[in-house]
Amino acid sequence: MIEVIDLCKRYNSFKAADNVSIVAKPGKITILLGPNGAGKSTTIKSIANLLEFDGKIKICGYYNDTVEAKRCFGYVPETPVLYDVLTVKEHIDFIGNAYRINNYQKIADYYLDLFEISEKKNRLAKELSKGMKQKLSMLLALMIKPQALLVDEPMVGLDPASIETVLEIFKTLKEQGCAILISTHIIDIINDIYDEAYIMDKGKIINHVCKENLHDETLKEYFFEATDGKQDETVN
Repeated sequence: MIEVIDLCKRYNSFKAADNVSIVAKPGKITILLGPNGAGKSTTIKSIANLLEFDGKIKICGYYNDTVEAKRCFGYVPETPVLYDVLTVKEHIDFIGNAYRINNYQKIADYYLDLFEISEKKNRLAKELSKGMKQKLSMLLALMIKPQALLVDEPMVGLDPASIETVLEIFKTLKEQGCAILISTHIIDIINDIYDEAYIMDKGKIINHVCKENLHDETLKEYFFEATDGKQDETVN
């Protein structure tokens, strides 16, 4: 489970996150939506323990700055954080050893094949395309078999076939009981897989909805109603 409780983050007098509370439950796919400047990035970075903040954030019952939380938490940032001079294999070895993952190479090989990047194992990160970097970033997060997964714009740079692969991975993780929180602008792609959605605007959570309560209304329609028609140029 990912629990955000009364998160507040200020930049001088500006409140980027104003008493934000979110719960991503085990076995559920939860979506965080909002127009540009809504506070999504601040919220995501706070959950990932990349920012100082007021409030509480717990992952699998542990505060997000603890070793226990990090052991059960996978994070895929919007821009992959990789080491230019390390190969794909060296990244895998680094994570496998850092997290003391048993048989990590077998897990990595599964995702290398799934993402169709096995032949890139000996390539340096700086030599990879944007889409390949995104796949490697996701592979590294999935290697630890996370109980909670935070993903920021997971489809950026991916081709249609890879997007379908990622969606299938999310559905499998959901079936395994993983708590998944996704921040995205591409509403149509996740419309079939999400369970709950939180909508942010001006630093606040303005709506929280469960899929079954929308009936015939799409998430995109609900989003535009909630934000008075505000649209990001990346929403499609």
